[in-house]
Amino acid sequence: MIAYLDGTVLEKESDSIVIFIGGIGLRVYTTQNCLAIIEPGQRVILHTHLIVREDLLALYGFETQEEVRYFSLLMGVSGVGPRLALNILSSAGVDTIRRAVVQEQPDFLSRVPGVGKKTAQKIILQLQGKITGTGEGSDFQAYQPVDFEVIEALTALGYSIVQAQAAVQSIPKNTADSIEEKLRIALQSLA
Repeated sequence: MIAYLDGTVLEKESDSIVIFIGGIGLRVYTTQNCLAIIEPGQRVILHTHLIVREDLLALYGFETQEEVRYFSLLMGVSGVGPRLALNILSSAGVDTIRRAVVQEQPDFLSRVPGVGKKTAQKIILQLQGKITGTGEGSDFQAYQPVDFEVIEALTALGYSIVQAQAAVQSIPKNTADSIEEKLRIALQSLA
């Protein structure tokens, strides 16, 4: 299996890049976050997951080994294929997936394009026990009920789930537990 790639980016498309390695150009599908920081001519190192099927040979690349692990876990859920798993990682990210599973909050995942309520509930159910509240570089703190309302309000205003969660995490712990105050501080951090 191909564990990682180290090469130069030749091409960049909407969902993939072509990496030049030893005279060969390999197409690698990757997250939107990764695509946003990669430019043609740049040297990249990606952790990879190879999908081998009867009619398909596809390589998926990620910035961290933890993303590869979550990609594999998501594909283990019935009804979630590699494209949807990649879309979930692009839209939600590892921390959001971890929080959704640990706190049993399928609403976080059902906001991802292509993921309905049933699929989100299935992901939560099938990943419980496989994902814990800790992870690489994660300072996991449980959300309070007010925090969920703030996240919901921010996503209703057009912010992504990841942006909303980051804003809620930036709220000082000694802030009053009112939705208005927390929303005001979260909006300031997003400005």
